Amino acid sequence: GFNKTPDVYGAFPTDPYSHTPKQAGAQQPGMTGQVKEEILTRFGELGLIVADGQIHFQPSLLKETEFLASNDEFEFINLNSEYETIPLTAKTLAFTYCQVPFIYEIAKADAGKVVVTMESGETVQSDTLALNTELSGQIFARSGGIKQVSVSIPATMLLKTL
Repeated sequence: GFNKTPDVYGAFPTDPYSHTPKQAGAQQPGMTGQVKEEILTRFGELGLIVADGQIHFQPSLLKETEFLASNDEFEFINLNSEYETIPLTAKTLAFTYCQVPFIYEIAKADAGKVVVTMESGETVQSDTLALNTELSGQIFARSGGIKQVSVSIPATMLLKTL
């Protein structure tokens, strides 16, 4: 959606007040339905899936071209409502989920892994592309115990561009 040009979309009228009753004035401005769809779609493309109380990573719709070509920074608002910046290297991308930063990197090996960095500095590693129920629960609860989640994704899992 957000990547399409007007030429691809074509010309059509839209109602920017998607939740406005006929008998009332503007109640909720903006194309909120599209924004919600884009957020849900993006998490699907990122392959972040919640099943049985666990966060799984299955990014089969994610393209390698979406990863950084060179070093950059990722700025986000942490659980303390403070701006925070994380340096990123080439072949990574970052996003937040429940205000916890997730860093994806293209794995150098054929197997993926997840490394969770706790606020204490301790790390917990999983050799599968999933977080256990306990770690997932901490993220859902926004408990503040998890500082960052780093996910190494095998290039073979990514969508190939034509």
